[in-house]
Amino acid sequence: MRLLKRRCCKTVSKAVSVPACRPPTRPLQQLKCTTRVTEQVTAAATAAATAGPAAAAAEQQQDGKASSPEADPLPETLQLKVQVLRSIDQVTAGEWDALVAAQAEVNPFLKWAFLHALEASKSAVPEEGWGPQHVTVRDAASGVLLGACPLYLKGHSYGEYVFDSSWANYSHMMGKRYYPKLQACVPFTPVTGNRLLVQPGQLAATVLKALAQTLLTITDEMGVSSLHVTFPTGEEWAALGALGFQQRRGIQYHWENRGYSSFEDFLADLKQSKRKSIRQERKSIAKQGLTVRRLPGSEVTAGQWDTFHSFYQATVDKKWGSAYLTREFWHMLGSELGSEVMLVVAEQQGDTVAAALNLVGSHCVYGRNWGSVGGREFKNLHFEVCYYQAIEEAIARGLLRVEAGAQGEHKLQRGYLPNFTYSAHYMTDPTTRAAVAKFLDREEQQLAYTWQALTLEGSPFKQDKTVEYLVDKMSSYSSLSSLSSLSSSDEADAAPGRATGANSGSTDE
Repeated sequence: MRLLKRRCCKTVSKAVSVPACRPPTRPLQQLKCTTRVTEQVTAAATAAATAGPAAAAAEQQQDGKASSPEADPLPETLQLKVQVLRSIDQVTAGEWDALVAAQAEVNPFLKWAFLHALEASKSAVPEEGWGPQHVTVRDAASGVLLGACPLYLKGHSYGEYVFDSSWANYSHMMGKRYYPKLQACVPFTPVTGNRLLVQPGQLAATVLKALAQTLLTITDEMGVSSLHVTFPTGEEWAALGALGFQQRRGIQYHWENRGYSSFEDFLADLKQSKRKSIRQERKSIAKQGLTVRRLPGSEVTAGQWDTFHSFYQATVDKKWGSAYLTREFWHMLGSELGSEVMLVVAEQQGDTVAAALNLVGSHCVYGRNWGSVGGREFKNLHFEVCYYQAIEEAIARGLLRVEAGAQGEHKLQRGYLPNFTYSAHYMTDPTTRAAVAKFLDREEQQLAYTWQALTLEGSPFKQDKTVEYLVDKMSSYSSLSSLSSLSSSDEADAAPGRATGANSGSTDE
């Protein structure tokens, strides 16, 4: 399908129309118009246009663009209806959560209640530079929801954990506008999960490609600088690379459950010096008169959520950061996702002095926010509350992993090994796209070395366990990388926007 020039409020394709502009919100002042796609999208919304995959490929070749991998064409009788929603309230919780539940792993951050809490609590709203633009794909005849994507129009790069400030600086130096941009993500949440939610089945691959194609079309029509898909699954990352997105990787530290029956069983896999160190850290908690317990969200009182918010604020103030999440958010989270929320609290002489928020999915414990009273430091308490308690919970529930959030090489010595995270990027400007390609090449070379060095030299596990982990990870990563087609040099020379391949890269995680 031929790309359209970026013009505000014009037809996206033959099957998509856009209503009139609305004035931009204050934090997104540079935006000239926003787009709501409301009409039917046929097979023309996918790379295989209504004339058929062969005609679409021929048109791309005529335009001087590399042809994209072809998805199975939609049945001629099936039409897709794409909508861009200004709020998660415009889709029912039952419909959205049915898509989430159908994924290989159920991720609580993707649930309707979590996204709703972000909006309703005024944490992720246009006034804060987060304008919801959630995309839904339905069967036009039945109205059944087949696919969805949490999408936001952003006026800044805060709360993303995939850092693109150097890209923004480059754009500004070149006299080009970088903001606003589009971001497919869960706000303030550096957690891997599906960004292209698709109902499994015969049409899954086609609907996924239609969803990705729609994101690209919306990006062009809105006239924004770029589209960023952050923390998708590895499979989504590979699929987006095949569609021409530039690919990036980063590193997080995750703990993996190797069938452990207890915390001591886990310690048995570590080197002797690391076992001793962790045991000493845990013993020091009781010596300070501290007790630690894990509370399900349904048991956390309103007062405890208020206390936790004060801890969160203290942590933000201590790091000279920004408090993205409001007090109301925690209350809504506890009431709407109670069974999937776990608050680890530390008490001293009957007073709560520190706490860490976790969410629990079908396969994983996700560590998120932490804080202490007045930002006070207690020896080793952060390790206990944030890392060791999460490991114990994962073992007790038989879950596969603990993901303890962004950054932190100190996690390595506590059994959390380096894993890749992913992001995919579409830059509308060809000059910026070429510059980003070179940036990602350099970054990836450093990242690949760093990952292996951290694993081999920094692993706290016994040698045989470390080698076993490394071999397993290299195999899984290689299978994803093989799905990316063009080299980065080809990518930089290709026509902007729909080049087939993508350079490998890393995220500054």
